[in-house]
Amino acid sequence: MEGKKKAFYRRVIAHRKPILIGFLAAAVCCLFLNQLVGVNYDMNDYLPEDTHSTISLTVMQEEFDGGIPNARVMIRDVTVPEALEYKEKLERVDGVLSVTWLDDAVDLTLPLPMLDEDTVENYYKDQNALFSVTIAEDSRISAVEDIRAIIGEENAMTGDAVSTATATKNTVSEIRKMTVIAVVFVLLVLILTTGTWAEPLIILGGLGVAIVINSGTNLIFGEISFVTNAAGSILQLAVSLDYSVFLIHRFDECRETNPNVEDAMLDALCKSTASVLSSGLTTVIGFLALVLMQFRIGPDLGLALAKGVAISLITVFVFMPALILSTYRLTDKTRHKPFLPAFRRFGKAVRRVSVPLVCVFALLVIPAYLASNANEFYYGSSRIFGEDTQFGADTAAIEEAFGANSTYVLLVPKNDTATQTALSDELHGLDHVTGIISYVDTAGAEIPAAYLDEETLSQLVSENYSRMVLSADVPAEGDEGFALTEQLRTTAEKYYPGSYYLAGEGVSTYDLMETVTADMVKVNLVAIAAVFLVLLLTLRSLTLPILLVLSIETAIWLNLAVPYFTDSPIFYIAYLIISSVQLGATVDYAILMTDRYKENRRSMDKKTAAAETVSEVAVSILTSGSVLTVVGLLLGYLSSNQLLAQLGIFIGRGAIFSLVIVLFVLPGLLYLFDRLVIRQKNRKKILEADHETNSKM
Repeated sequence: MEGKKKAFYRRVIAHRKPILIGFLAAAVCCLFLNQLVGVNYDMNDYLPEDTHSTISLTVMQEEFDGGIPNARVMIRDVTVPEALEYKEKLERVDGVLSVTWLDDAVDLTLPLPMLDEDTVENYYKDQNALFSVTIAEDSRISAVEDIRAIIGEENAMTGDAVSTATATKNTVSEIRKMTVIAVVFVLLVLILTTGTWAEPLIILGGLGVAIVINSGTNLIFGEISFVTNAAGSILQLAVSLDYSVFLIHRFDECRETNPNVEDAMLDALCKSTASVLSSGLTTVIGFLALVLMQFRIGPDLGLALAKGVAISLITVFVFMPALILSTYRLTDKTRHKPFLPAFRRFGKAVRRVSVPLVCVFALLVIPAYLASNANEFYYGSSRIFGEDTQFGADTAAIEEAFGANSTYVLLVPKNDTATQTALSDELHGLDHVTGIISYVDTAGAEIPAAYLDEETLSQLVSENYSRMVLSADVPAEGDEGFALTEQLRTTAEKYYPGSYYLAGEGVSTYDLMETVTADMVKVNLVAIAAVFLVLLLTLRSLTLPILLVLSIETAIWLNLAVPYFTDSPIFYIAYLIISSVQLGATVDYAILMTDRYKENRRSMDKKTAAAETVSEVAVSILTSGSVLTVVGLLLGYLSSNQLLAQLGIFIGRGAIFSLVIVLFVLPGLLYLFDRLVIRQKNRKKILEADHETNSKM
């Protein structure tokens, strides 16, 4: 096996020019392919295809031209005739499928005081008019812009379509800003932690090639989610950085004993393979665990990130050797004195405090685990934008004027108007149902369909189904909204067992909640088990995988416990994703610490080895960890999308917790469990060295 590895690396070194040309050509090609990758900003599209809400939407699209109302538009200070004029303007907007207002629910030839007050106030209150608008999926951005032009900044609009359009526009510019800042920060960190001016540019060049190739090859998925689009590249940058740094540092070490650069590179590659591959493999597996999620944003992100890390590994072992050997003379010419001091004092300080910190760590494990599982969650997209954004302010203004509102659409088999009437009567009696637009409510069961105009009839009755549009005075998400969804399903099942379809934002969010909560235990257990197995095979120890996984899992629990103690609700999707991402991205630090400790124990007693290990790996771990921290916090504080922002905060804060535990607690764990850490065949020799060292002291 060792011979095959050396033969492969010799071929890489011998053919470095074709390799450079090939990778650069692939990067240029992928730069253009990336422009063809679609981005989906609608979370509901990632529900499993067999969920009731997804099936209901499919049936509804097949039966009716107009979909579910996905926007609410409020016009302030208008009369009824003026509101009707606005309705006509909104209906003429390209991409608007339908507009529902008061005239669709009551007869406006009658004076308002003679009409049902609750029905009127659902649409017209204090001279404010509220329209329910259905916007086509493929026209959301243009339609929302046109609606804004009609209503002006002084009026308001909200809803799924508006949220998606806003996210689409904002995220593109925010990603560019984050990418620029992240690259500048990585460059500064590399300048501080490397010994030459050229080395940071070489490392960034290799990473850039890997990231561009990964982005372009996302075309194989057709489209990617907005989460993958926003977080994929910068996460690849953060988690793959240390692979290139490790190789280039090993190359410098090997050149000290081997003046032939090709032989030094061969030696560096052979020495780097095990540690880089084990780190990369655990990262890939951590990301691949997301593929097991039923909610398809998980597989979308997991596959893209796993592919990105795999491409980064290939780049490190094939492209980077060619790049380094082509530029080593420039590296030699631009050497400078190190900017950072030696970390020997830091290593000794850690050795002194690490055992007491292990005790603190042991006390925190169980409370952190319990708190991390006791959070309050958001499941859907209704709270993606805060009140400091225009969307958030508009939503708050509409809810202040008309209260919370959600729309549900129920399809039932047509023709049996008596059963429809009985169903409608019972639905009217449910708490929070404020109005129903349907054939039996609009025309009455006794009026034949032939007496209705074609436009009205087409919105209420199709070839196979009658459609009932329900308004409710509860938000789509939350205990009341979820309870109403259950009541609607129970009531519909009573009258039309197994033959009804219920859809709407509240229904999709309810199904989303059930889907992602069912994913949690499965994804976490598989991720932990897979990483544990890889560590077991690569480290050939039962104790070390337990210590390493426990260390990183505790960092994850501490990270997820913070929202509980600060009483901050969190997006369940971010909560679910971060567990796998933090495990995959930061277990590398623990692997590096452990490998170097075992290496040092061959020639040092355990106290000296613990201190020396910390001083040797601190720069590498801090380099990678600080980049992951800053990349996460950039996503957290620059993204107006609260789901992405929260995921970024989790990534940044999680990296800090992982850094603290790996640098301050893991050395103490390795020290305390030294007898179990050191392999059996080396233990006697090392223990004899320990005894000899202690005797001299």
